[in-house]
Amino acid sequence: MSAQPRYWLGLGSNVGDRLGALAAALGCLERRGVVLEAVSPVYETAPREMENQPSFLNAACRVRAGLDPPGLLAVAKACEAALGRTPGIRFGPRRIDCDILLWDGGTWRDADLEVPHPRLAVRRFALVPLLAIDPGLALPDGRTLAELEAGLDPLEQPVALAAGPPRPGAIN
Repeated sequence: MSAQPRYWLGLGSNVGDRLGALAAALGCLERRGVVLEAVSPVYETAPREMENQPSFLNAACRVRAGLDPPGLLAVAKACEAALGRTPGIRFGPRRIDCDILLWDGGTWRDADLEVPHPRLAVRRFALVPLLAIDPGLALPDGRTLAELEAGLDPLEQPVALAAGPPRPGAIN
């Protein structure tokens, strides 16, 4: 068994070549030493907090990395920057978003990062892809992601299968 921590990441894009951005993010993570173990299918989702923007493509991946959560966050942010993400409006349109949703170390909280992701339990666009790769996942407090997802209204938070799992690609 590997000594590297296991993480679950959420990926999203709603600007430009959305599917290409997801694939490029996976490739970028791999080139920086993150080991991809599983990648979910891609889902099309409606924007949530800021609704007047294009729909998103979302996916999740399970990875291993010899990094603590802040170290993996630094890698994820470096990949976002390499793919052209620039600071913008919170919850606004973005070429790529890469969030740490869970890790097998339980919880982490500092000024820059909270794991589990603080809004995971109320976001179908994150829960559905996670459940596609690991249906038995639970939060550190014991609540299962399946129970959380079942408690959310699919009409208020539509999530539609859009494509199979993206393959890691080059930055484009």
